Amino acid sequence: MPNTYSQIYIQVVFAVKGRQNLINKSHREDLHKYITGIVQKRKQKMLSVFCMPDHLHFLAGIQPSIAVSDLVRDVKAGSSNFINTNQWIKGQFNWQEGFGAFSYSRSQIDNVIKYILNQEEHHKKKTFKEEYLEMLQEFGIEYDERYLFEWID
Repeated sequence: MPNTYSQIYIQVVFAVKGRQNLINKSHREDLHKYITGIVQKRKQKMLSVFCMPDHLHFLAGIQPSIAVSDLVRDVKAGSSNFINTNQWIKGQFNWQEGFGAFSYSRSQIDNVIKYILNQEEHHKKKTFKEEYLEMLQEFGIEYDERYLFEWID
């Protein structure tokens, strides 16, 4: 788009269907690279990505010409297909429906990147459910608990 200038940074969070611990550490780097490729193929900029065994965070700089939901749909579909094609799990891998999307200013980017890359340490102290609910509250997002991710308590 000529004469269109933007600075849009979005952190996306979504979970493995059934909140099962299906993303093995040994596959994490390959999955990160594959997901980064999906984002770049859509002409967006991947800034950070990290897969926990049961959920994923990524931060991308996005253009106004793409809907966040379209990008997430492509990442979920492509990465699910990648995991299934490589037979990393027994049975069918899927992500849960839905996602969280949180916007940040340029001045916050370094902290968000560090936060995403520090997920393993972070989750030694806090569950994914606690983390996600805090994010929703911090951003003032109203939600209905019936439509949140399936939780393992």
